[in-house]
Parts: sequence; C-alpha cells; structure tokens
Amino acid sequence: MTQEKSPIDLKTLPNSPGVYKYFNQEVLIYVGKAKNIKKRVSSYFNKQKGNSLKTRKLVKEIDHIEYVIVDSEYDALLLENNLIKENQPKYNILLKDDKSFPFICISNERFPKIFSTRRDELNEGEYFGPYTSVKALNNVLELIRSLYKVRTCNYILSEKNVADKKFKVCLEYHIGNCLGPCEGLQTEESYLKEIDQARHIIKGHLKIVKDHFLTSMKTAAEELEFETAQEYKSKIDFLDKFQSRTVVVNKKLKGLDVIAITSLDKKAFVNYMRVDNGIINISDSLTISKRLDETDEQILESLILQLRERFGSTSNTILTNKIFEYWNESVEIIVPQIGDKKKLVELSLKNALYHKKEALSQAEKSKQKENRVTQQLMEDLKLKSIPNHIECFDNSNIQGTNPVASMVCFKNGKPSKKDYRHFKIKTVVGPDDFGSMKEIVFRRYKRLQEENAPFPNLIVIDGGKGQLHAACDALKELDIYTEIPIIGIAKRLEEIYYPEDSIPLHISKKSESLKLIQQLRDEAHRFAITFHRSLRSKSQVVSELDQVVGIGDKTKQKLLTKFKSYKKIRQASPEELIKEIGKAKAKILLEHIQKKGSN
Repeated sequence: MTQEKSPIDLKTLPNSPGVYKYFNQEVLIYVGKAKNIKKRVSSYFNKQKGNSLKTRKLVKEIDHIEYVIVDSEYDALLLENNLIKENQPKYNILLKDDKSFPFICISNERFPKIFSTRRDELNEGEYFGPYTSVKALNNVLELIRSLYKVRTCNYILSEKNVADKKFKVCLEYHIGNCLGPCEGLQTEESYLKEIDQARHIIKGHLKIVKDHFLTSMKTAAEELEFETAQEYKSKIDFLDKFQSRTVVVNKKLKGLDVIAITSLDKKAFVNYMRVDNGIINISDSLTISKRLDETDEQILESLILQLRERFGSTSNTILTNKIFEYWNESVEIIVPQIGDKKKLVELSLKNALYHKKEALSQAEKSKQKENRVTQQLMEDLKLKSIPNHIECFDNSNIQGTNPVASMVCFKNGKPSKKDYRHFKIKTVVGPDDFGSMKEIVFRRYKRLQEENAPFPNLIVIDGGKGQLHAACDALKELDIYTEIPIIGIAKRLEEIYYPEDSIPLHISKKSESLKLIQQLRDEAHRFAITFHRSLRSKSQVVSELDQVVGIGDKTKQKLLTKFKSYKKIRQASPEELIKEIGKAKAKILLEHIQKKGSN
C-alpha cells in the first residue's frame, strides 16, 4: 500500500473541529468538515486502499490546504455548507444544490404560529436555527406542541374575523392541542404567554423544562408507569441533543468584516473573516513581520484596507479585538462586548491564536533540531562543549593567480552570513595552499585577540593533514593552540583529522553531524570561489585597459561604469565610445582593440 505525498506537513494541522479547503493553485476544488481536522485530512494521504477513483484523483490535484477552526462539529457542518454554496468546488457534489438547512419560525401575525421552513425571509417572522438534523427540529416542534397550546391552522385571526365568528374550531381543539383562539375561546394575551414560553425552549433555555421532565420521569417510575417514564426519558434525550443556533449562521448578522490579531516580538498573527447575509464565507489567516516598535493597532490599520480590497468588502462595520483608526469615517470599528458579534471576534481570534501556536511550535522544533545536531557533533568529535559557534576556512586559486581565502561562520547550526569573511593572500607568493591557510588563520584570530572578541567553539579546515598542520602553526604563534578545538576534513573519503593524530576519524555517512561539517565545508568553498572569480574578472578588465597608453584612471572608470566589462567595451560602436570618452580617446582605444584583434 502506497502513501500519497502530502502538500503540507500534516503534523502541523490542528486537532480541532473545523473546515478544510483543498486548492489546486488558486482554485478551490474541495471543501470538507471534520470533528478533528488533523485526523480527517491525514486520512486522505495515509490510506489509498478503499478510496474511490474520484478521491485519488482529488488528492493528486491538491496543491495546498487551508483550514478554518470553529467551536464544534455542528458549526463545521454549517460553515462547510456555506462555503460549498458560495464557491461551488468541482469535487463537492452533495451540497451544491440550493437546498438549505431548516429553521424554526415564529410568524409575525396575531396569534403567531410556530413552524419549520427552509426560507429565511426576516419580514415573515422570527427565525431560529439552522438545524443540521430535520429529526432534531421536528423533535423540538413536537416538544413545544406537547407543552404548549399553539395553533397549526392557517386562519387569519384578525379581531374582526374572530368577532364575526368566521371560523370554527377544528380537530386540534377537540383533541386538546389548541384552546380555540379562532372562536375567541383563548385571549391574545394568554396565547402570547404560551409563545414566550415556547421561544425560551427554542433559544435553548431548557433547564426548567428538563427539571420538569426529570421530576415527571421519576414520579412515573415510582408509580411503576414505565412506558410513561420512558417517554419522558426520550424527551430528555431530545433536549440533550438540542442546539438552538450557531454564530456561523445567524441571519441577523449582515455585512461585517471581522479581524483579530495576536502577536510576538517580531511577528503578528492575523485572522480575517467576512460575513455576508449572516454567513461566514471567507476566512484567511496571515503571519506578518513586525517593524521595530510597531503596535498591533498599527498593523491592523495598514492591513485591513488591503484585505477589504482583496476580498471586495464594502461593509460599514468592522468587528475587532483591538481598536484602530480607519481612513473612512463612515466605517465603524467595534470591539463587541456581548452577543454573537463578540463570539465572531472570539472565533477569529481563536484561528489567529492557533497560527501563533503553530509558528511557535515550528520554531521550537527547528531549535530542537539545531541543538540535536550540535549536541551530536560534540559527542562525535569528543568536544568539551557544544559547538554553537563554528568557523570554517578554505583557499581558492587557479594556476596561482589571485589567491584568496574565505571563512564562513555557523551559529547554532545555521549560517551566520553577517560574520562571513574573505581574504586576499598578502604574504604568500604562488600556489601555496599551506602557507595561505596559515596566513588567513593567523590574521583572523590575531584580529579577534586585538578586538577582545569571542573565539569560536570549533575551527574546521577544508583540507587534509597538511592544511590542518599549517592552521595549527598559526594558532601556536598566537599562543591559543590549546584554547580552540580544530579539525580538518579531507574531501576524498570525508575523513576527519585531529592535530598530531595520523589516524582519521570516520563519522557515519548518515550522521547529521557529518552533514553539518560538509555543509560548512561546501559553503566555505562556494564563498571562496565566488570571491576569487570576482577578483579575477576585475583584474582581467583592469590589466587590459592599463595597457592602453593614453587612457587614464578616470577614463577607465567611466568606461567600466558605462559598459560594465572589457568585453562589452570591445563590442561597443565607435559612436558609443566617442559619446562617452570623446573622439581623441575613443580613437586611441579603438586602435588598441584593433591591434589586439589582429594579433
């Protein structure tokens, strides 16, 4: 059984309920919900046996993954529904239709009715929901109708119609489910009290009702009425499963931007959500690098405009956890203190906090890896302390020309490029690698001595016993030979040499510590070669122009500034040269180029 390669590190995913979104480049191709995002997403890549052809094709198309954390699986299901209807991803087929979750409505009329509907027109009444289960919704309606006398008919019970005796009581009255307001047998005041009680049930204020059921169940059981007791127990179970509404879909919340921020010293973590028609249809989390002394409020102030433009928001209200200034005075910035608006900000902050936690976790893992590698290197080389500061030296020359050397520095297992140094060889003539190595090591640590700067924990010499011996001579002359551990690495067999020891150390080719030494050696070689090529290129240009009698330093500088190299000077037209350095000097230069070309 093969595993598909995941486009992200699955270990970083949250063990939280939420929605995950699969993208192919910038195109959203699938939206899913999960009780545990990490487990659900991992299942796509960790198992292939039993997956449908469509699922395997989906996995191959995934370029990257985004996710939104919510408070419950219920909220995740609702948000999934919103995002699928909004974006119509090609691999989602179950929720693409226009069918929506059902609501409970208390109608806007005299003697209101309570009924289920999939419409959400606010002018028709007061809506509660949505419900992810029709059975749960029907159970709530059944509960209300068993407790309260609420009419189910469609009669228009205006005062005139009731006074005129236009309607007659129906079967519901005769079986005890209605008190007959259609014939004036129940007052409007008494009826509205029943509706108010039913509203509490719908909103989830269930403690009083549940206590009543518990008492009734116990009474029935004591009186050996077990069937009646079971009925009450079933109703209690219905109450336990009941959820009145969610902040993910709330029809009263319209046209809102939600933005929350949390930060560290150098980074800020921001989550942005857009709410349209009571539905969260966009959620995006960002990591921002902070400038010196930049506050959270300043970050939000500069970021919110970009986010609103990016997602096409024209909302006049921005909910946030930090008050900040906004250029448009017609846009209101609010830090809500209660209600569903506060819950939205808390949800946004929850996502930002998770990304902060994720960043800290990654930083800690990186630090642990660095410590692990340097700890392993200390053990492999039998050092007395962890080599958190390592310096590596290399020489570079071609046929003895432009001899140079480099020193690269690694701190905590990573390159510290601001501490890199390159050297021009001053005291050695010709291709003398040993002499060059002694010179640069001496110069480097002589300077550190003079500046009273800290020495490294380890010196690495790119070369075998000869280069290592030369470097040790330099340290002896400075009288610091015993203060700094030093090793040499030979390229051919990757052997590690110690001073005054003819037998090399062989570290396992799979060892992370050897890979660190190789990385140091390769980086020093690259840095030296780059410097050598730069000097050689410059010397070739300068020496060729130096041979042109009548061309001085200022003219050479003008030519090199304009044409960059001697090769391009030769390719320039006479008109270009005349324009740059004048007719007389251009004539001298052209004659020199022509003479060189004929030789």
